[in-house]
Amino acid sequence: MVRARLDKSPKDVAAMFDQVAKRYDVLNDLLSLGRTKAWRKVVVSTIAPRPGMRILDCAAGTGSSTAPLAAAGASAFASDFSLGMLEAGARRERELPFIAADNLALPFADNAFDVVTISFGLRNVANTKSALEEAHRVCAPGGRLVVCEFSHPTNRLFRTIYFRYLMRVLPPLARAFSSNPDAYTYLAESIEAWPNQSALAEIISQAGWSSVAWQNCTGGIVAIHSAFKAFKG
Repeated sequence: MVRARLDKSPKDVAAMFDQVAKRYDVLNDLLSLGRTKAWRKVVVSTIAPRPGMRILDCAAGTGSSTAPLAAAGASAFASDFSLGMLEAGARRERELPFIAADNLALPFADNAFDVVTISFGLRNVANTKSALEEAHRVCAPGGRLVVCEFSHPTNRLFRTIYFRYLMRVLPPLARAFSSNPDAYTYLAESIEAWPNQSALAEIISQAGWSSVAWQNCTGGIVAIHSAFKAFKG
């Protein structure tokens, strides 16, 4: 079994997700104690998809984050570099367009989308700022970025308990339910090492985005950052 490490080798990350693709969504719901669907609803509300809107959902995996956007009438595209995840998604969401794509070199024209979003995937990219710059390139002026990612609980005691859960409880749970439990050891390590809310906001700003803000969910376990691509003055 392949286990990605914090250097986030694209080959290892893609292979790891290929191996967990079939049960990925089920395990996510289990290990998040059922909160995944609630977080995704906040993302959809933040994006406010509507007919005529073109949305690129990066690192979309099986399309569980893309389907609600399409259901609202938007032209939503699911991209990912794990072929296993794309294949699992294409079997489940037959109406969605699935596209093999690297977040560091998106195969789309400049200014092609009204919204670029990524849920629980930015943390797995080898170069965060470069991925955000690439998202900025394919977003139209006046368009929006929405990033949903694990973050740092704002309460100090809760934060200590949460990271203890990640490192001590999550891996044994994964061993009981996953064919590749090492993938969830990586998950725990990558969340603990990830920038907090304000630090990620600064990286987003450095990548060229304007008016960066964030909303905490479940006490900051997850944060939803949003930003805009400014019109050239």
